[in-house]
Amino acid sequence: MRYIAMTAAFLAATATMVAETTQDRLNDAAGLFSEIMSTPDKGIPQDLLAKAECVAIIPGMKKAAFVVGGQYGRGFVECRHQSGTGWGAPAAVRMEGGSVGFQIGGSSTDLVLLVMSRRGMDKLVQDKFTLGADASVAAGPVGRTANAGTDVKLTAEILAWSRAKGLFAGVSLNGATLRGDDDANQDLYGRKITNKEVLESDMKPPESARPLNAALDKYSLRR
Repeated sequence: MRYIAMTAAFLAATATMVAETTQDRLNDAAGLFSEIMSTPDKGIPQDLLAKAECVAIIPGMKKAAFVVGGQYGRGFVECRHQSGTGWGAPAAVRMEGGSVGFQIGGSSTDLVLLVMSRRGMDKLVQDKFTLGADASVAAGPVGRTANAGTDVKLTAEILAWSRAKGLFAGVSLNGATLRGDDDANQDLYGRKITNKEVLESDMKPPESARPLNAALDKYSLRR
């Protein structure tokens, strides 16, 4: 009976993911990023965002009741053009497992990750990598600017934040895995394509990604 209950809970959580379309998630990612950045005193420091090579946004990470390690979310990664101006096409990702911030409340958590180095960016094009093991990750500071007290965190390749029940805070993601979402990429581009192909090219973003790219352009211009 317990096994049946665990299976049913996991299927219920993942069914919601299946029902949600790729376009829905793109729109949610754009809305989430805009909401966070429109309140800079409680959001991601602008100076960190200006230095970031890539941004990963995973709206509505779920945690299935009764399922150990049942955390699961789908979202997108975008990286800057090699020129440093503007953003490329989105690559779809899945995040699974790990400690993803549910300790701050709620069974659904929004996640934002800043990839701060080229080495961290290189990890994104792998088939799968584990945060904290394959790439260093730290809880990101919150506020208009990053202050001297956060210097130890700024050596990390990836900085992470979560939002649940209205509370936005830095979060540790050690143990969580990030991998490409091939099904969502096929929805976006009409063909099978890997994250490596998307992120390492200058391909034009699809029309469906316009809101997300507009939000990234608005808040993350390099000065």
